Amino acid sequence: MAEHDPRPADGGEQPATWVKERQVADVAVLKALADPLRLAILGALKSAEDRPQTAKEIAAALGEPQTKLYRHIKQLEKAGLIMVAGTRLVSGIVESRYTAAQESIRLAPEMFTADSPARSEAYDAILAAIDRVRGDFRAQVLGGRLDFSSPRDGSAGPPGLFAHSVLRLSPDRLLRLRAQLADLLDELNEEAPSTAEDAMDVTLFTLLYGLRTGTES
Repeated sequence: MAEHDPRPADGGEQPATWVKERQVADVAVLKALADPLRLAILGALKSAEDRPQTAKEIAAALGEPQTKLYRHIKQLEKAGLIMVAGTRLVSGIVESRYTAAQESIRLAPEMFTADSPARSEAYDAILAAIDRVRGDFRAQVLGGRLDFSSPRDGSAGPPGLFAHSVLRLSPDRLLRLRAQLADLLDELNEEAPSTAEDAMDVTLFTLLYGLRTGTES
């Protein structure tokens, strides 16, 4: 197997070096994130528990044709979001194995300011994440893998939680709520993955926003 080459393909400018959390402040990376299938590829690599995956293995995990993934994989690699962990020659063809270049991704706050040229792309990335969560949730429901029953009723399935609230909060309370949620997410991200026999993959998707009362210029 060839040595690890951390450079992004096709002359990409983003350094493909592993970081625990990648804060995105680049339009090209935002565009790479603005697609549910590319987000699914990142998710598949993370679910592989750091074991590098070939395009064939990623396709099998996602239930997608392998040929459909090549363009998306190259775009993620060019953006520095995934990297080649190794290569080997298979029937005269170079086969690459990929791994995610980060454990988690966060959009830089400055991407959302009124004068940011990348604000539209930042919102597109969020919309793609919403679409990805919706698609994955629907697939798990149809596959019978979800159970939203309360753990108090004796059911054996993993409990879920759904809450949709529209609240009237003061700016100070909204800031405190955002800080509380951010602290909780930071705590969870800093924890090492559980090695317990009954550990399970958990999806947590948060979306919190306030609406301006006036019109925005």
